[in-house]
Amino acid sequence: MVDKHAARSAGPLIDITRPEFKANPFPYYANLRDSEPVSRARMGRMEGWLVTRYDDVLTTLKDPRFGKDVRRVQSSAELSKRPWMPDFLRAMECNMLDQDDPNHARLRALVHRAFTPARIERLRSRIVTLAGELLDKVQAQGELELIRDFALPLPLTVIGELLGVSAEDRVRFQRLSQNALLPPTTLNIVRMLPAMWLLIRYVRKLLMERRQHPQDDLLTALSQAEESGDRLSEDEQVAMVLLLLIAGHETTVNLISSGMLALLLHPEQLEWLRGRPESIKTAVEELLRFTNPVETATERYAGEDITLHGQTIRRGELVWAVLASANRDPSHFARPDELDLQRDPNRHLAFGQGNHFCLGAPLARMEGQIALNVILERLPKLRLAVPAESLRWRATPVVRGLASLPLQFGP
Repeated sequence: MVDKHAARSAGPLIDITRPEFKANPFPYYANLRDSEPVSRARMGRMEGWLVTRYDDVLTTLKDPRFGKDVRRVQSSAELSKRPWMPDFLRAMECNMLDQDDPNHARLRALVHRAFTPARIERLRSRIVTLAGELLDKVQAQGELELIRDFALPLPLTVIGELLGVSAEDRVRFQRLSQNALLPPTTLNIVRMLPAMWLLIRYVRKLLMERRQHPQDDLLTALSQAEESGDRLSEDEQVAMVLLLLIAGHETTVNLISSGMLALLLHPEQLEWLRGRPESIKTAVEELLRFTNPVETATERYAGEDITLHGQTIRRGELVWAVLASANRDPSHFARPDELDLQRDPNRHLAFGQGNHFCLGAPLARMEGQIALNVILERLPKLRLAVPAESLRWRATPVVRGLASLPLQFGP
């Protein structure tokens, strides 16, 4: 959708989904923090406001004036200009990410009934085993493409097994995730529709099977989740399954791959961590802050006219809180552009903040901690197989991740 206030833009706006921008967005954000902390930019065809200072990002994430449900802040005429959506995709409007309270709180409470800390903690030994098995497959080769061979199959298998999705169907879900995270151009949307139709139909079938034949998996738990007599509707269950499948592995893929790249580019930090595996929790928090697997929070909409640093964000306008910029703000982090695995305290915003704080943060942290420690333990002499400047970054809104990471670890 082209923003209704595009005429206010002075000249062409930078598209922050471009791969060359993703490679190193931090100098651009540093300049914005200093000179224009609230500024306009594009994500594909969508235009909106970037909020870049830590304190302002925190405000955007927590202030109820910045809402998630566009239908509450835009007029009927404005909503009619939004891209057409086929009826079968209406279930996705029940997505928890796009809801404000009280409906968001209701959905989150119901999902918490299924996605419990105890259920996540039970996955620890399985993650350790799976990480070892994935490295066993490449150990004799002396090289691997980290994303294809390890960083993607690890979290995708974990979330698939957690939900109760077969190995064969996980590949279909991964392809959907890649399509869903492309810049929202007309061509990309058209390409995605057939896969989305098949996937939603498949999820509905799985949920029906779990209602008839319950199993010990998250799909069954979601279908049975209840809070004060309230349950998730079928559309809400479908939306939640798709959200968990996509968000349940995307952040972790980027954390493992971008985190490994950061360590390889800072060999003294890599060797420090290799000798102190017990420090992995603190190290992963710093890698989250430094690499920013999620570059911006998902969209917010101004619920009223809001003036911030001299800029007036009009009611209904799109706002992106730039987590990657907040996490490099020198007013909150000493030497913010340095990787310091011993950084403490580390109040980064990599998983957002407020009532939309990432539900899957504990799982992503656990997977990242286990994955990086296993890699460093099992693969000595690890190094890049190509020059760092030749690495390709994906053209994606919201998230920031590598397209591939070729590594060598032989003699």
